[in-house]
Amino acid sequence: MGQGPSYAAEPSSLLRPVEVGSRGSWRAVKAPSCSGCPQSFHFPLFMTMLHLAVIFLFSALSRALVQCSSHRARVVLSWTDYLRRVAPTALATALDVGLSNWSFLYITVSLYTMTKSSAVLFILIFSLIFKLEELRAALVLVVLLIAGGLFMFTYKSTQFNVEGFALVLGASFIGGIRWTLTQMLLQKAELGLQNPIDTMFHLQPLMFLGLFPLFAVFEGLHLSTSEKIFRFQDTGLLLRVLGSLFLGGILAFGLGFSEFLLVSRTSSLTLSIAGIFKEVCTLLLAAHLLGDQISLLNWLGFALCLSGISLHVALKALHARGDGAPKSLKGLGSNPDLELLLRTSQPDEEDNEEEYFVAQGQQ
Repeated sequence: MGQGPSYAAEPSSLLRPVEVGSRGSWRAVKAPSCSGCPQSFHFPLFMTMLHLAVIFLFSALSRALVQCSSHRARVVLSWTDYLRRVAPTALATALDVGLSNWSFLYITVSLYTMTKSSAVLFILIFSLIFKLEELRAALVLVVLLIAGGLFMFTYKSTQFNVEGFALVLGASFIGGIRWTLTQMLLQKAELGLQNPIDTMFHLQPLMFLGLFPLFAVFEGLHLSTSEKIFRFQDTGLLLRVLGSLFLGGILAFGLGFSEFLLVSRTSSLTLSIAGIFKEVCTLLLAAHLLGDQISLLNWLGFALCLSGISLHVALKALHARGDGAPKSLKGLGSNPDLELLLRTSQPDEEDNEEEYFVAQGQQ
């Protein structure tokens, strides 16, 4: 793709990973430039891969610390389960995150936020395909509201960029697959990946490998000849770039942990509500701090999209209230948070011990 207008982060700024509701991706936010700094860091795939490496390292360290303190072995999936169950989710997540970060070379935060909101549309579609949702008239209304809003806030936008819009829309489509597969993965209790640390530990390596071919094709040669990393001339600038990227990875780890913990303890419903509030805050901050231009038609379209999302959330709340707690959560409702965080790799270990003592008593 050709070089578009850059909205990537400056190396001197904090590369802040911002989770976009329940379908997020790490984004680089533009910040004021500093003296002697290059204008921007044009390697979003490299940035994403470095974040994935940091998340994996912190996940491995956290698992080791918890295992030492609790004297309980952590879950380690077999290669068969790893490739069959985790690989599709990891690949979809890698593409979602990579395309989302890539799009910031072409579009603004506002247009990204608006377009990425359409991920709910694809989540609903794939939920119907995988029979996680039932087809109802209310769902059709939700789809129409979101699709209509998406058309309105991209219509005749002065900041509209075809390449960036296509990247975000592709990320939204893959995000629908990603979160559907993630929900199915978290609901498989026999895998033992309800713990956010264990989930991130198993996802990151395959996500890294999934993004590496794209990185090698589109950024590898340019990065290897760039004065910002490998051919650096200013050691201080290099340290600032790497420090910003590393700090972004730490924040990404915290956000990923919070996200999976929330899904494990509650459901995607709570995450969607938080996502709606975050969308509004992101747009307001982008318009106020970054000078993004949002027309009245764009605001009306985004409001229409949010109304569709809100209707979907309300319908799920009513449905959950009528049917009671989700099946996947009934076994966790009475357990404290600490028990979830210290979940072992043998979920049936206590049951096996109980059966053993019962058998001994019968003898």
